[in-house]
Amino acid sequence: MSGFFLQIQDTVLQAADSLNQIGTPVAGADEHINLFSLLVKGGVLMIPLAVLLLIAIYFFFERFIAIKKAGRIDNNFMFMIRDHITSGNVQSARSLAKNTDNPAARMIEKGLQRIGKPIDNIEKAMENTGKLQVYHVEKNLIILSMIAAIAPMFGFLGTIAGMIQLFFDIAITSDITLGTIAGGIYVKMITSATGLVIGILAYIGHHYLSAQIDKLVYKMEAASAEFIDILQEPTR
Repeated sequence: MSGFFLQIQDTVLQAADSLNQIGTPVAGADEHINLFSLLVKGGVLMIPLAVLLLIAIYFFFERFIAIKKAGRIDNNFMFMIRDHITSGNVQSARSLAKNTDNPAARMIEKGLQRIGKPIDNIEKAMENTGKLQVYHVEKNLIILSMIAAIAPMFGFLGTIAGMIQLFFDIAITSDITLGTIAGGIYVKMITSATGLVIGILAYIGHHYLSAQIDKLVYKMEAASAEFIDILQEPTR
């Protein structure tokens, strides 16, 4: 019986010692930590995450500039095309379209090359040219989409690898204090948080650029419809 009470006493003393350890700050722990130091603690997988972030930023701005350039359509462009066609000066209209650098002008140029053929053939040629132009504009958007999916996976992979390492160290050292476990867990969660942030930014960037492309497609369709109407007007 005395052995039983001694065992209970030892258990109570161990519990009290654990409570004291919980209330005591971890030795050497930083009370304040800056963002860069926090990111560095994320480990080796922070390097591919940083690369993914740089790639996402590069392709976002590269496509943003390209889409903005493609969407600059002079309000007088179609008026000038109309004026040349209705006056019978098709060559001037073709020269104007050729020297105008945007997808809508490429479509109009293709339509001008098909003048004299049935309207259905002209519309089909312009439609095919328009699809090709849209493909050139959105060709790198898939990279942003891939980063939006891959970055969180890299983050979770880093967290899982870190947790495995943490519990392996605990098994070797038998150090199961709350400070050790909490400190190890928060460090391992850094990669997950970073991956999610990068994925969200890439996702937002992808959908923003997709919306800008939709506006460009609308302008191209409007120019194409106006061009077909011009062709069906009587010449002067």
